[in-house]
Amino acid sequence: MFDVVIVGGGPTGLFLACELRLAGVRALVLERRPEPDPADKAHGLAGQVVRLLDHRGLYERCGGRGAPEPAPGAFYGGLPLPLGALGAENPMYLLPVNQRDLERVLSERAAELGAEVRRGWEVLSFGQRDEWVDVVTRGPDGARTTLAARYLVGCDGGRSLVRKQAGIAFPGTVDGHVVDRSALVAPSDRFRAGPRGRVVIDGLGEIPALFHRTERGVFTFLAHDPERPLINTAEWEEHPAGSSPGPGEPMSLDEMADSVERVLGVRLPLSPPPEGAPTLLRRLCGRNFRNADRYREGRVFLAGDAAHVSHGPTLNTALHDAANLAWKLAATLQGWAPAGLLDSYGAERHASGERVVAHTRAGSALLAPGAEVTALRGLFAELLGRTENVRVIADAMAGADVRYDMGEEHPHEPTGRFVPPLELTTDDGRALRLAELLRDARAVLLDLTGGGGPAAGGGLADVAEPWADRVRHVAATAPDGPAYALLIRPDGYVAWSGTDPDGLKAALTRWFSPG
Repeated sequence: MFDVVIVGGGPTGLFLACELRLAGVRALVLERRPEPDPADKAHGLAGQVVRLLDHRGLYERCGGRGAPEPAPGAFYGGLPLPLGALGAENPMYLLPVNQRDLERVLSERAAELGAEVRRGWEVLSFGQRDEWVDVVTRGPDGARTTLAARYLVGCDGGRSLVRKQAGIAFPGTVDGHVVDRSALVAPSDRFRAGPRGRVVIDGLGEIPALFHRTERGVFTFLAHDPERPLINTAEWEEHPAGSSPGPGEPMSLDEMADSVERVLGVRLPLSPPPEGAPTLLRRLCGRNFRNADRYREGRVFLAGDAAHVSHGPTLNTALHDAANLAWKLAATLQGWAPAGLLDSYGAERHASGERVVAHTRAGSALLAPGAEVTALRGLFAELLGRTENVRVIADAMAGADVRYDMGEEHPHEPTGRFVPPLELTTDDGRALRLAELLRDARAVLLDLTGGGGPAAGGGLADVAEPWADRVRHVAATAPDGPAYALLIRPDGYVAWSGTDPDGLKAALTRWFSPG
């Protein structure tokens, strides 16, 4: 019997398998595709999820260099977001990695950790029992096999079979009047990257490379790889005038060129990228904004697109789902989970999914055509001239506004939030980043009090000692950090902060069971 069977071998399922293996759980990933998907999908990660990958030592493996640095700027609803104004409080980190390469890195890491990934295995159905789940599969040879698992997790996308068979509703809305088109093309001297984040187009001049909005649609030009720049358009008509094939027909470069011409008013000669380069020709008709009404049904869980979809940072949210769920499943399987720990996954992540759906819906609305939207964008641009408003939007985009219920409220402390980045010097003289303490996905009590705080309960290390098999105590100093201790959960969220031994004991008991 497996501890956990994961349905879906995309980034969410693979990262969940890595997290489970770090926690000592036997995980099996079942992926119906016989080979990794070569298609270009997501083209980067943004926000706190970049730091989550850094916690696991995956940031540099995905193309990052050194430690993640906040981005100087971003866009919301196609409007510039001047993140530099936030200084040290800037939460927006960027990692330009396409989904294909991210899956490769996660597959390699899963193999290193001993997770089993079976490709060409399709899940047909499942049935729940009191103590396990029977999972009916069809292997590459066409034979049916029934596998048993203590828990089943659906990471099988927006059309999730697991979600449907579990009877979990997927409420939300579809904006059927938007058609998004994307293509990787060959470089051309007719359109080229210009200075200061702009693109130069013959017959039009310089325009913003990202989210150039006209009354006919939106045009975006990305040149992360100059040999195969990415072109996107969005048009707010169900069947844009002059479009050739309908929604069920394959996309073509001519169709992409027609769409660009409608949006910009000039025709660009488009040709395929160099021979052997990955190609992308994609048309998406309609935008889905949905969040499952619950993320758990008995021994079955949902994560990633199986739980929530939106025209936005769904992959960022999905990896946080995996990190949140993994340690709680491990605690339950290993017998030390306090009451209600596994249920907290749905409570915490469902609320996060709702917020992501709301913000992406708002951002999409700001790009729509129409005089009313143009007026709204003008007002919104004025609001973004104030640093406090930039901070609100940046926190929402980065996932830094997510605050879990950890009991007592500490408005000016990080309790309930994703742990801030810190430069540390440990008591044994080592200089290291906080991320380096979190490589093994184990909870950490980061003691910055220099001895354990003033309360009569004694040093914090003594309080935490009964939990030493679950929580590692690290005494250190941090020049720009708080002058108190942080109890950091395996998923990177702060379960408690302060100096009071009684408060620490209560938090340890709540999240890691009585010592």
